[in-house]
Amino acid sequence: MHVEPASSGLPLWRALTLSPEAFRRVALATVAMLVLIVATGATVRLTGSGLGCPHWPTCESTHALPKGYHSNIEFSNRIVSLFTVLSTLALALAAWRTRGFGRSGRLLATAVFAGTLGQAPLGAITVYYDLNPYLVISHLLLSLTVLGIGVLVLLEATRLVWGGEGALPLVARLGGVFLLAAVGVLVVTGTIATAAGRFPGSSGTRVVPRLGSFYPSVYWHVRAVAAFGIVFLGLAGWAWTRRDRFPWLVRGCAGLLAILLVQMTLGELQYHTYSTVPWWVVVVHVAVAAALFAWTVGLVARLWRPLAPGRT
Repeated sequence: MHVEPASSGLPLWRALTLSPEAFRRVALATVAMLVLIVATGATVRLTGSGLGCPHWPTCESTHALPKGYHSNIEFSNRIVSLFTVLSTLALALAAWRTRGFGRSGRLLATAVFAGTLGQAPLGAITVYYDLNPYLVISHLLLSLTVLGIGVLVLLEATRLVWGGEGALPLVARLGGVFLLAAVGVLVVTGTIATAAGRFPGSSGTRVVPRLGSFYPSVYWHVRAVAAFGIVFLGLAGWAWTRRDRFPWLVRGCAGLLAILLVQMTLGELQYHTYSTVPWWVVVVHVAVAAALFAWTVGLVARLWRPLAPGRT
């Protein structure tokens, strides 16, 4: 961070500037928080703690703080949400005070903060309507959308530090478009499968309605995984034939494949142990799904906005 001399007469805010390296660290930390909040939100659902704090922002109408297992989990998620909002606020403010960071990147950083802040009233509405499954899904999909935009900000911050070059050939970019669409379908069908699963969402006698049934939802989710895999293999095959020119794309595809294999292994475990699988396995599954989505967005974005040659 750099501060202009006081004699310049600038207000303190206008005098504060951030180096590109420092801003990149802020963006990286924010993306990590956006993945974490997906995992903690899933923990609330899968432990049956969705209505552990039936009031918002306090836990109960008679007391502000949680008292009990489910309320502790729900309130802890709210605390993580608060720190996530603060991290995205820091990202937005830093973007506008980083030397050389473009206007489009600044607007993206602001959108990350606005989307994260919008999670608070959406969460309150979701609790008010007793965890309506459509609202729960909207909550998660908004989190993933904000995560994706955060990855774009991180990419732009990295280009500011390391430099960039021109876009890849059209065929690669078209493959990226199909891959992004496929991962979108993948996360939506996965979210529906989780919403249709056996985990209750809330404790006690308040029953959270399911969105369909589990096995039909998994049927469509498996086909979404297959479609994603086919598109991915097409892009990976093209990258392999151009490995001398774009070695980073081969490494990026290898990383995506590793995440996908972990995700598929966890999915198989859940399917074959449906009645006994521990809730924390499903939480890991959701967290890996968020990582898969973030990695895909970053990989596809780099087809349009590659880093300078020689950078990973």
